[in-house]
Amino acid sequence: MPLETTAHIWHNGKLIRWEDAQIHVMSHVIHYGSSVFEGIRCYQQPGGAGVFRLQEHMARLVDSAKIYRMPLPYTAEQLSDAVVDVIEANGVAPCYIRPIAFRGYGEIGVNPLKSPVEVYIANFPWGKYVPGDAGADVCVSSWSRLAPNTMPSLAKAGANYMNSQLIRMEAEINGYSEGIALDVNGYLSEGSGENLFLVRGGVLYTTPLANSVLNGITRSSVLTIAKELGITVVEQAMPREMLYICDEAFFTGTAAEVTHLRSVDRITIGDGKMGPITRSIHDEFFALVNGTKTDRFNWLTPVNVRVPVSV
Repeated sequence: MPLETTAHIWHNGKLIRWEDAQIHVMSHVIHYGSSVFEGIRCYQQPGGAGVFRLQEHMARLVDSAKIYRMPLPYTAEQLSDAVVDVIEANGVAPCYIRPIAFRGYGEIGVNPLKSPVEVYIANFPWGKYVPGDAGADVCVSSWSRLAPNTMPSLAKAGANYMNSQLIRMEAEINGYSEGIALDVNGYLSEGSGENLFLVRGGVLYTTPLANSVLNGITRSSVLTIAKELGITVVEQAMPREMLYICDEAFFTGTAAEVTHLRSVDRITIGDGKMGPITRSIHDEFFALVNGTKTDRFNWLTPVNVRVPVSV
């Protein structure tokens, strides 16, 4: 999806022009993938806009940096304030927000410790991530997710997404919207950038963190919503064939939000339409983020942008 530029990007505590947010070609991150990042959505609300689970996203960014021994010069609270500042400065909502911390220009070599840490936050209009409104046709990828003792899945690191790129490219080249990866033991893991949920017999299943999945913020939100709606939730390892015999399936993620799956490997899931449990979660999620229901979980951070931008 092409980028739409905005006026400002936040860099190390200051707002700079979008076109000035550049790095040197010899920066450590370009050669060794030494970055951690977040993806966040800001939703239009009646009379304003709200950033979805901002504090949780910033806490995960701090955790990711800690895992990679990357000292951030800002707290999660300061970074949350910076997100609000850049959205209000650009006057763009709804929008997608991309905070990123990486090792910049310093030394060459695998060891990152003597390269400085740079922090940027950008926001821009961005629409639907998984194409289509009738459900996604997906496949099981030939590429496995990373093993837990190779690269940590709990860190949202740029380098992890080289694996995601292989999954997504293979899917699209073969005519699918997205791919689902298995873990190194052959159990279901997740999509290239989405967590996975299945429904069978009225029970909602999802893969646990031990199956090399990201601890998704939208995943956590869906678990909260499902339990409040009285839906039985089970987190357990699942074999591949569960995809073919489930009644419903959907992806979750900041980009994907709640996207139902129509088919897997050309096998239709249920009748191919959004099932009742997926529908109830989908509708409740969007009612909360769009402000048609009260933000009873305090998931939205208000920002002062009152002119909606079409995406």
